[in-house]
Amino acid sequence: MVAFDRRQTPGLPVQCAELVPGLIGQDAHWFHRARVQGVEAMATLVESEPADRLAPFPGHMIDRALFDREQVERAREAGAECYFGCPVRKIDPAGLVISEDGRCWRARVLIGADGPRSPVGRAVGRRNSALVMAQQVTLKAAGSSSTTDIFLSHRLIGGYGWLFPRGNVAHVGVGVVTAERRGIKQHLGELVERLMAAERVQGGVLSRTGGFIPVGGPLQGASVHGHCLVLLAGDAAGLANAVTGAGIHAAVVSGEMAGETARSWLDGDTCAAEEYDDELDDVFGASLRRAALRRAQLMQVWRERKPDPVELRRGWIAYPEYWAA
Repeated sequence: MVAFDRRQTPGLPVQCAELVPGLIGQDAHWFHRARVQGVEAMATLVESEPADRLAPFPGHMIDRALFDREQVERAREAGAECYFGCPVRKIDPAGLVISEDGRCWRARVLIGADGPRSPVGRAVGRRNSALVMAQQVTLKAAGSSSTTDIFLSHRLIGGYGWLFPRGNVAHVGVGVVTAERRGIKQHLGELVERLMAAERVQGGVLSRTGGFIPVGGPLQGASVHGHCLVLLAGDAAGLANAVTGAGIHAAVVSGEMAGETARSWLDGDTCAAEEYDDELDDVFGASLRRAALRRAQLMQVWRERKPDPVELRRGWIAYPEYWAA
């Protein structure tokens, strides 16, 4: 197995809020090495109304760079050759891969675990149709906390704001649909000012990050091109939750599924592609469909007028209205 990554260093730069669900240890038993702290509750603030607290809401804040490095080491221990700082120049869905330095590989299986704007997905005609742009800053925390704060507002079109505690620092970020990206810096600045005034964070910005999140729902995960099986996993397959943007757990699980499917294909299982898509749907389908529905309903309101607090609550996972039929 050969893996290519255009990044120079595994896990860097981090483009992630670093929150994972409490059950991730069932599928990534090594995650505890990268665990920074636990999360016990979620506080959702809708417009200027008092916070609604959801507890328990179990989760973990992780060191994403270390988390990724652990996965690379596990892959290498299993025999993978991992090339970093090695962009791919050309991908032929029939299995030809040409790196930026001109080297060529011919594969029987291609796995695209390469993010929301996946070159592998593009090579086989599958692209994430909708994206949210997110920007985040890290500041010193004014005190310890095990609660994530979510900020819902009609001004954050197609997204939301957050404060995630991570030891002695806190991540503060906002996400909006890409069409509204010109205002994202202002939205983030206003949220930081609000949190400083509330004495939740303090000092100057320690680091910045950002990126895109797929919110258009899952794509077809598998296809066959000649003698080559092409699989998409994680954000490349549109497996991020269309409401929360959460995608780390889905990436871990689907990545393992892709590896198992690749082995089955190489062992002669001609139904492996169909089975992969069926398994993706079994594991992620129901939750992703609900998220896509709630997102579509709220986006329709945004196209017509400003959503009110009742509508914003229906579109967020902390409220019973989100889970209602």
